[in-house]
Amino acid sequence: MKNKKYLEFSFLIVLGALTSLSLPPYNYVFINLITISLFFIYIFQKKRSIKKKYPFLYGWFFGFGYFLTNLYWISISLKFDENFSFLIPIAVILIPLFLGTFYGLATYCFFLIKIKKPVSNLFLFSLLIGLIEFLRGNILTGFPWNLIAFSFSENLEILQIISFIGTYGFNILCISFFACPAIFIIKENKKEIIVCICFLLSPIVLFFSGSSNIKTFQSINIVNNDYIIRTVGSKIDLERFYGNTDTFEVINELIELSQPNREIKTIFLWPEGIIPNVNQIEIKEFEFLFNENFSKNHLLAIGINSYEKNKNENNFYNTFSIYDHKLNLITDYKKVKLVPFGEFLPFEKILGKIGLKSITNNYQSFSSGKNREILSINDENFDLKILPLICYEIIYSGNISKNSNFDLIINVSEDGWFGDSIGPYQHFSHSIFRAIESGKYLLRSSNNGISAIINPVGIIEKKIEFGQSGYIDFQDKRVFKETVFSKYGHKMFLIIILLYIFLIFSFNKIS
Repeated sequence: MKNKKYLEFSFLIVLGALTSLSLPPYNYVFINLITISLFFIYIFQKKRSIKKKYPFLYGWFFGFGYFLTNLYWISISLKFDENFSFLIPIAVILIPLFLGTFYGLATYCFFLIKIKKPVSNLFLFSLLIGLIEFLRGNILTGFPWNLIAFSFSENLEILQIISFIGTYGFNILCISFFACPAIFIIKENKKEIIVCICFLLSPIVLFFSGSSNIKTFQSINIVNNDYIIRTVGSKIDLERFYGNTDTFEVINELIELSQPNREIKTIFLWPEGIIPNVNQIEIKEFEFLFNENFSKNHLLAIGINSYEKNKNENNFYNTFSIYDHKLNLITDYKKVKLVPFGEFLPFEKILGKIGLKSITNNYQSFSSGKNREILSINDENFDLKILPLICYEIIYSGNISKNSNFDLIINVSEDGWFGDSIGPYQHFSHSIFRAIESGKYLLRSSNNGISAIINPVGIIEKKIEFGQSGYIDFQDKRVFKETVFSKYGHKMFLIIILLYIFLIFSFNKIS
């Protein structure tokens, strides 16, 4: 009996691991129709059995297999500093085990709620997984990475639905779609087959609806700005954080990549934390370099650390800053959503005593900014409003801004922490989702990652591939309508929840 139990748990881990193949950069979407259906059949049959043991463990082991195979890249960031090498086994095993508890809670609740009909259980299963994914994305600092919905990251027509219901709402629909083939096996009547067929046909309906949305966008007249936003993608070695990298050489390399023309009005967008050994104020020391290459027609937008002294505390911030051609600071935004252990160390006073510190800087933890504010640039050359998102902040659906009165989203990132792994592709896929949800252009500048210009329907108009460097220019645009999701946010997710509760009880009454 013990061997059978271990085989079953191993089976669940394998199902979770195979489900990872549906995510970027692989995107084998069809595999979820097998793995998630088998997972649902398994827990449904266990729920019906006389001995209802281990309901939490079923989801926990599935979740462990899922996150073990798609989050292994977390350990790569620990290789850059020898002080963290002992944490690699912990990161590889304990983080997936912790995240797996969310799926364990979902299956535990699935067993608690007494619903008999297979289709009602399908809706219940989808709702609980969807709710627990929402909880995972918002509890504590939140980590909404690799939702099942990201299986469709290459299917832009289908993804248009998130402009209405958002990523979390779409996530519930995805789980229902992937699990519905199970109904063919566990059905009790023909009516349930009809429901299954409807879900299997839903991507076709969403495809044609989404195609119409894309065509509508492409039919809008193009507006030509009289300025350029030049998005730079670079591949400067991450060792600059720990070595004696020459700041002068890095700035020179970035200027060469940017190829400034003194006569053309241009905003240069450089990645997060790209210049070593200087902060927001100290960069002024290199004004002479910019004077040689930049003119009054130029602005520089860059991710760079800033420092403030508040009372008796020294606060450091991961900051997005905009400078004029003489490196005078025009405006800035201090990052609100920080990466645990990466940018700040939880319980720093305690853990600091045993030699731990945040990974991405050599001093104390970053402090969090108070609010995410829209930055306005308004002078004789430029007139635009941008919503800045620094690196990790791009992953939060529905939480990027309560104000939709801006022209475009700017995302600066350092993806070198992922190494040569699937991490940069997963990180980049969030940009597509945020562009569609908001109905805005999104410009992404990354070091050691993927840089791109993404339009409001998720089409990548220009791109610098992973491992390459260069620049791409944004000038032509189409002004798109405000999306339903950008207006109502998570209220749309609540509507999906209420719909599923209605479906659960309605189908449970049908004989």
